[in-house]
Amino acid sequence: MADISIRQEHQLPLQQAKDAAQKVADKMAAEFDMTTQWDGDTLSFKRSGVAGTLALREKEAQIDITLDFLFKAFAGPLQEKVARNMKKYFAEAA
Repeated sequence: MADISIRQEHQLPLQQAKDAAQKVADKMAAEFDMTTQWDGDTLSFKRSGVAGTLALREKEAQIDITLDFLFKAFAGPLQEKVARNMKKYFAEAA
C-alpha cells in the first residue's frame, strides 16, 4: 500500500499529459536523485528508500509513492511538494 497517493484531474490529450508527467518526474529526479522509466502510460521512479508510479488515465493522473521506514517521517512535506508540482504542471500544460 502506498504511503502517499495523489490523484490529479486534467483535461489534457495523452501526449500533453505525458509531457506534464515527465516534468513532475524531472523535478522529483533533480530534487531527490531518482531514476525514472516509462512503461506505456505509467512512469516508474525510484531511489534508495523511495519508489512509486505515476499512472496516466483519461482525465486523471495518479501518483503512488511508497516510503521505507526512514523516509516515513518526511511523508507530509513530500506529499505537499508532489501535490503542488502535480497541480502546477498538469494545469500549466493545459
